Amino acid sequence: MNEPQTLSITRRASGVAQVTMSRPAVFNAFDETMIAELDEAFTRLAADDDVRVIVLAGEGRHFSAGADLQWMQRASRADEAWNLQDARRFAAMLARIAACPRPTVARVQGAALGGGVGLTCACDIAIAAEGASFSVSEAKFGILPSVIGPHLVNAVGRRQALRLALTTERIGAAQAEAIGLVHRVVPLDGLDAAVDSVVQDLLAGGPNAQREIKRLFGRLEVGPVTPEVLELTARTISRVRGTDEAREGFDAFLSKRPAPWISR
Repeated sequence: MNEPQTLSITRRASGVAQVTMSRPAVFNAFDETMIAELDEAFTRLAADDDVRVIVLAGEGRHFSAGADLQWMQRASRADEAWNLQDARRFAAMLARIAACPRPTVARVQGAALGGGVGLTCACDIAIAAEGASFSVSEAKFGILPSVIGPHLVNAVGRRQALRLALTTERIGAAQAEAIGLVHRVVPLDGLDAAVDSVVQDLLAGGPNAQREIKRLFGRLEVGPVTPEVLELTARTISRVRGTDEAREGFDAFLSKRPAPWISR
């Protein structure tokens, strides 16, 4: 991967990579370049067997102000064909994060606006500082949260997502936690410790098991447990039970020793 212009990528601990959006002067607003670099970063890290967990963070006071307004202004003056290709790249980047086979954690401080909410929702787990705030702000600019919409609905449900999108209301971290937009809220000076705690929990799980969890849960919908769902879940567990990782995990537990994927 070429040296990114808008990101920094570091190894925070054994098996943990952190992708930090690094445009603090514009509150980590993203444009075409950052979208491409985020897509490439998650593609590379997902393929790296040494990476177990990916943390997504923002440099400076704010997580992400969403779309760079200069980029949006360029889009408003371009034709529909250009906008379609541009939007497809944005959609593909969010899908890349959401479908990443490694567990992903959003570390959120300050503001998460528009696409910044989308990035929060695309990650598996989101930890926010007490002063964080969130707004699905697109309607204020005469557009809509189309690309982030599916990820927002998956995170908070259709009705809450609709409220946030229609009103553009800015909500605090406590309300974001209450509706499921984030999973935990902590003081700002405890944010890194809280992220580290979640990361340690994630590192205790089998990496293949976690890939299977993400793949299976990505196919499940809220609603009736149909015969097709019953068959899918039965086939999945019957296959995974026979993997080397499962055998090693049970042997380690019964022998009262750490599983082989846990760093000593």
